[in-house]
Amino acid sequence: MNIIGTEWIIIIFIGLILLFGTNRFPDVAKKIGKLVGEYSNAKNQIENEMKNSTNQNLQVSGPVKDERKKLEMMATQLEINYENKTDDELRKIIESKIGESRNETQTEK
Repeated sequence: MNIIGTEWIIIIFIGLILLFGTNRFPDVAKKIGKLVGEYSNAKNQIENEMKNSTNQNLQVSGPVKDERKKLEMMATQLEINYENKTDDELRKIIESKIGESRNETQTEK
């Protein structure tokens, strides 16, 4: 038996009427509507948080030949002074800076 689309809605509607009766059905329908609305709002809020956390895109304006140049470009965009720092130190600072900005956007909401 293959039931799809509107048949399911009809079956659910009849089941709700049988369970709750015609007197309580409008109240149940309102509660279901509120739950669907809250679910939709929560889903949209999570999607927005995901988009905001990825808003800080590091842009590379062309091919970069070595790792140090990449690190220097990212450090420049993140306003980090990269002089007199090793590659490993720069990586750690960049990772912490990116982690801070993600945490700040999550705590603001």
